[in-house]
Amino acid sequence: MATPNMLILVAEDEPADVHLLRLALREVGIAAELQHVVDGREALEYLRRQGMRFAEATRPDLILLDLNMPRMDGREVLAAVKGDAALCDIPVVVLSTSEVERDVLAAYRLGAAGYLSKSPDVTEFMNEIRQLGDHWASLVRPPHRL
Repeated sequence: MATPNMLILVAEDEPADVHLLRLALREVGIAAELQHVVDGREALEYLRRQGMRFAEATRPDLILLDLNMPRMDGREVLAAVKGDAALCDIPVVVLSTSEVERDVLAAYRLGAAGYLSKSPDVTEFMNEIRQLGDHWASLVRPPHRL
């Protein structure tokens, strides 16, 4: 299981999806703290500790990234994270409603560690998040935070 200190940054503009993420992780017993930002610009501000709101932000162990967000989309965030020497080692998993092969391929080419198509069925979405959380919390060892 996850260490109590596991931190996941969730970049997602849909509050209902964030709520379901929290529920699914809690139900499966994943001890992770979620930090939520609503768009790509906020995600980069958080990661770079910019502005008063994020000056004391903690580096995440994992980023869950929606592709289609306002102001700056997930593709731009992924490219910026993987192009930044200080951030590029943080694993990024894309969570998107898109099942378009072009989007999947682009995410992997930009450096995504995984791509999960969000199911429109709430029960199935919860199951996908449980599996994702279990995988990252119990099987994968992220680098230590700096």
